[in-house]
Amino acid sequence: MGYKGYGGGFGGGNQMQQLMKQAQKMQEDIQRAQQELEDAELVGEAASGAVKVTVNGKKVVKAVNFDSSVVDPDDTEMLEDLFMAAYNSACEKADALTEEKMGPYSKMGGMF
Repeated sequence: MGYKGYGGGFGGGNQMQQLMKQAQKMQEDIQRAQQELEDAELVGEAASGAVKVTVNGKKVVKAVNFDSSVVDPDDTEMLEDLFMAAYNSACEKADALTEEKMGPYSKMGGMF
């Protein structure tokens, strides 16, 4: 009938317990990495720091700062462009951090 021992051919219960412990540790590591991404503060800048956008590792905007030198009521388009540049810079940093923290787990095919 083919089954040898407990565990359906996985080499017994001891090996299955070890696999379960490894999976649990991996899940804890993933949760820790996700929390680190949520807690991170990454700052993107434009116009030599005159515009700053702070995001977390999940690209949620936490703060926006404009130096008064770039605030021109007659040229809001420039301010919009500077904001987009700063935000994109922050997002690139968030992508790099995400790859650093989650990269080892991305090859698991969404297992967790």
